[in-house]
Amino acid sequence: MKKTNAVKLLNRLEQESSEWNAPVIALMAQHKAEPFRILIATVLSARTKDEVTASAVHRLFARVNDPASLAAMSAAAIARIIYPVGFYRNKAIQIKSIAQELIERFHSKVPDTLESLLEFPGVGRKTANLVLARAFRIPAICVDTHVHRISNRLGWVCTSTPEKTETALALIIPKRHWMRINTLLVAFGQTLCKPIGPKCPICPIQEYCPHYQSLKSGRKGNPKKAVKKRRPV
Repeated sequence: MKKTNAVKLLNRLEQESSEWNAPVIALMAQHKAEPFRILIATVLSARTKDEVTASAVHRLFARVNDPASLAAMSAAAIARIIYPVGFYRNKAIQIKSIAQELIERFHSKVPDTLESLLEFPGVGRKTANLVLARAFRIPAICVDTHVHRISNRLGWVCTSTPEKTETALALIIPKRHWMRINTLLVAFGQTLCKPIGPKCPICPIQEYCPHYQSLKSGRKGNPKKAVKKRRPV
């Protein structure tokens, strides 16, 4: 995959994204670029639909506005507010602990380094990179299931894990474009390039997609053979 091709497709997706009404775009608009809000929202979003996360974040930040006010709440009270996000009881404990660590170690400020962010409970590379990109405008590639799946479908990478996808994407996409990869591919994955039943016939980049071309070729011959040839994602 040439760097120019990947960037070209990102540009095309950005042009189309305003028509998708994707949940991730609404969620981004809700918490804007506030580091503390983005950090907490991203932890809550794991294994949870963006619509559910958006509602939980709205309820939570109607009650708290900084690490001190969140740390002062009991985990049980936090859990009631954020329900029904996935694993809401565990996440209540995690975000309370994050608030306490922010107060004790970082003077209530969210750190802007990957190493420091990874020390918080419930924060992995995906969350840390998302905070760096959205809150601090530091180039980082956040790879979730959508980014991993679509990058492989488009033939940008051929990887088996999100971590390997992050490394591979960093080699083919210039750093100045890293911050928009997650937003565009997540929105694309939520609306068109779904894991099951992708809307290939109306996809704006179908002509560049090996997955679509394989399906198209399969329709002309034996559909069952086309299914066997699909790249695992």
